[in-house]
Amino acid sequence: MYFRTAALRLLPAALLLLSACSESNTKTETASSAKQETMATTADAVDSTKSAAAGPASAAKGAVGPTRLTAPDTAYAQDVAMFLGGQQPSQHSDLTPLAATPAWQAFAKDQDKSWEKYRATHTTRMTKWAATELDSVHANSPTIFYPFSGPDFLNVFTMFPTSQTYVLLGLEPVGSIPARPTLENPKLLPTVKTSLWSVLNFSFFRTNDMAVDLKSVELDGALPLMMLFAARTGNQITAIRPVQLDAAGQLIDAPKDTTQALDPKAVPGVEMKLRGPDGQPKTVYYFSTDLSNHGLNVKPAPLAFVRSLGPLTTYVKSATYLMHKVYFSEVRALVLRRSRYILQDDSGIAMKYFQKGAWQFNYYGSYRRPINLFAKHYQPELTAAYTDTLHKPKALPFGTGYNWRQTDSNLLLAKRLIPLSK
Repeated sequence: MYFRTAALRLLPAALLLLSACSESNTKTETASSAKQETMATTADAVDSTKSAAAGPASAAKGAVGPTRLTAPDTAYAQDVAMFLGGQQPSQHSDLTPLAATPAWQAFAKDQDKSWEKYRATHTTRMTKWAATELDSVHANSPTIFYPFSGPDFLNVFTMFPTSQTYVLLGLEPVGSIPARPTLENPKLLPTVKTSLWSVLNFSFFRTNDMAVDLKSVELDGALPLMMLFAARTGNQITAIRPVQLDAAGQLIDAPKDTTQALDPKAVPGVEMKLRGPDGQPKTVYYFSTDLSNHGLNVKPAPLAFVRSLGPLTTYVKSATYLMHKVYFSEVRALVLRRSRYILQDDSGIAMKYFQKGAWQFNYYGSYRRPINLFAKHYQPELTAAYTDTLHKPKALPFGTGYNWRQTDSNLLLAKRLIPLSK
């Protein structure tokens, strides 16, 4: 994926663009809830068995009359996930002819090469590191909370492969299972390749570019990439259900009639059921929501839902330093009050917000000053911790976050020492 020498020489400039994510629009986010009312949900375009088989005419958008949705065909969903990831769909899949085209064959070959490189530089090292350093965390982490995640099931599953429930939150719309006409779009495969480039090379998404790219081929949100990541990490999709959080934070089915007026306090989401590589069941939730204080004042349901999940292990990566800011204090307080463990890079919660004596810290890798775009979020406390000669940080054998090179990356594991807040 763009492994040209010339491109590599452009990385310093490109990194500024890649890391921009939502930071450039942070102030806008605090007033973005109204805009999010227009976001597509999984319920808008989930394929049933009939619609998948009926072809372009029945799947076309803009059909006259109300859209009534049935449960998606999960065999089709798994085949779509494989197809998008460059893996061969099942033998009797309707997508088999598409996977036989020269364009898909070339795409699959390229994806295998890219994922093999990613396994060598990231997955294998992350898995070995997590098995050792997060062993006790894994044993006590049935539920993982991943705010500001976007569709990044890839990294959270790699870090916490034994957990049962994953809750991902981001501004990206939920999206839907791609219909057959979308998969036939000649622009699709190059767009998927482009969208995956930054996460496979730098471990994070170019959020703004991704939104534009995917919209151009009607991959309308987080779900298609979540499905792709599930397949590429050896998980089998067993069910996908459009859901929403009501005003009280209760998980309910999304309306089946998409012409039905939505509750203005409701938060759209999706529930994806998986069978893990070890055969164990897993549940992944994604909710499209604004986590700023303003957004949570308008739609407080995500806070109520996360509080109901019991003790959390929270994972934060490439979060544009949002929880450093005063207008993200509510989600920050939730994480600090409800987490037994927090695994984060320096873009997560600033050290000054951790209650003294309440947490034990393990430091990994190297702390450098944040990249220029986020220079104001430099933390002297981290410099002191990482230069402590009596308690030297442990090695981090892979790159992560905005300082994506292995030699520059950092992770912090915070373990709670006092009882959870109620």
